[in-house]
Amino acid sequence: MPGLKGTPTPWSYLFIRLLFKFVLKIFYGTIVVENVDLIPPRGTPCIVCANHSNSLTDALLLVTSIPSRKRNLLRLTAKATQFGKKTFTSWLIESAGTVPIKRRKDYGNDAVDNSDAMQYLMEALELGDAVCLFPEGMSRYHPTIAPLKTGVARLVSDVLSRNRHDPDFEIDVLTCSITYMHRQHFRSDVLVTFHPPMKFTPKNNPELLTPVDYNEIRVLTAKMQQQISSGTLDAPSWRLIRIAKLAARMYAPLGTTMSLGDYVRVVRTFLEAFKLAESPRVDPSSDGEAPSPEQVRREDQRIIHLGNELKEYQDQLSRWGIKDDRIRRPLARPVILYRIVVRLIWSLFLITISLPGLLLWLPIFVTSVIAVHQFKRTGPVWDTYDEIAQYKLTYGLVSFACVYIVAMLATLPVALLTAVAVPAAMWMSLRWMEDAVSAFRAFMSLVRLLWIGQPALRQMRERRADLYKRVMELAVGTLGLPEEPEKYFAEAGGREKGRVRGRWASKAKYFSVRRRRKRDWNETLRLYDQVDYPNDEY
Repeated sequence: MPGLKGTPTPWSYLFIRLLFKFVLKIFYGTIVVENVDLIPPRGTPCIVCANHSNSLTDALLLVTSIPSRKRNLLRLTAKATQFGKKTFTSWLIESAGTVPIKRRKDYGNDAVDNSDAMQYLMEALELGDAVCLFPEGMSRYHPTIAPLKTGVARLVSDVLSRNRHDPDFEIDVLTCSITYMHRQHFRSDVLVTFHPPMKFTPKNNPELLTPVDYNEIRVLTAKMQQQISSGTLDAPSWRLIRIAKLAARMYAPLGTTMSLGDYVRVVRTFLEAFKLAESPRVDPSSDGEAPSPEQVRREDQRIIHLGNELKEYQDQLSRWGIKDDRIRRPLARPVILYRIVVRLIWSLFLITISLPGLLLWLPIFVTSVIAVHQFKRTGPVWDTYDEIAQYKLTYGLVSFACVYIVAMLATLPVALLTAVAVPAAMWMSLRWMEDAVSAFRAFMSLVRLLWIGQPALRQMRERRADLYKRVMELAVGTLGLPEEPEKYFAEAGGREKGRVRGRWASKAKYFSVRRRRKRDWNETLRLYDQVDYPNDEY
């Protein structure tokens, strides 16, 4: 496809991309993007597909994750009901050149006509553009990825068929997995993983040219689902994700010494084991060296029993309000008392110096909390929690603009100085506040250790020792994970964003202005360890 360069980047898209790159970096603590080199170059028709669990935030994340050196722009799609409203979100969607897609559920399950939208997308692809589609069809706050709809595969077939006269015309399908540690929580972390693109041409894929066998469409859709699922946490229940994360932390208690990508992949490995053990099995044939049905059932029961005990262990930790690391590394009473004093003094000091900047943050926090609280009342968890981050981002951005303008007007004689001082003061106060919350969280955890008492903690350590042994047997003996995870994962990889490598880096990054040094990928800007999820009743 020589000569294709794609549509030039409109100024509105550049503005929105820059604006929300800034907003997302403030809302999320660390955004790690893997395999950027796999993104097809500018001018290659490309459909970007990802899992969809965080409403508009997913689209903004993809827009900011694909570098401008790779693509001019990423054409987005959104439900048609978002258009034509007098809201900031509607303006944002329309300004980015988003294509409206009608969903049957929004029109009383009547038939809808998206032929104009599909025609527009095909023409954009033929110009060499990249188009973003979420093949689940809708955003959902569920632990599992919904069965993908066949629209993307049919679009590939239609574009290839329109260009069958050019046997070398190529269209790529770039799948992407988005994994949020806690999608709706301020200063949590995100992993964006691009997978190797699937390439299609009329010459190499005649099975996708019209008239097409619908089974070929289903096969392509299944491949896309497998790729997307392979890079994120896809489970039938939040309970399984919860125990898989605990198993991963017990197996490799490295925190942020381990890259976010490796952490997610280890969690997923345990998750797949727990899923398989609980799923119905078809009795395998007894030929070759395959285990007998009885051996398979015993192994499944062993894994299920381990999962149940991990859940009970995590439940007890949650009731006490402490982390597994407090059981793994016991502290003497004098050390606990010393650290209590140090953490309390340090947290109070950090809160004190951050107070001036926090006064600027106050209208933003209040506005966002009220907006989210009102929105949560509009529906059940599964239908509202996927839009909480979007509400926080948009209301927070509008509130910040108001605070910024008021500060400029109030200091008009020195407005140029205020233009720089206000964002700087707000950022530094946020950084200090993060450390203050972390220190106070550690203070409360240490106080709870004193309250729990040594006899109960000793029993818990014995219980953990047994669980740890069984987790290691599962990890190494059954799942094939490295025998020495603390050494293997500490040395694997490179200088990934947010990662802490070595004692010196750990000390130095604590004072980093750019990003807070986290000890655990599970941390958010909260006074407690976020390990619980909504009920599984959808």
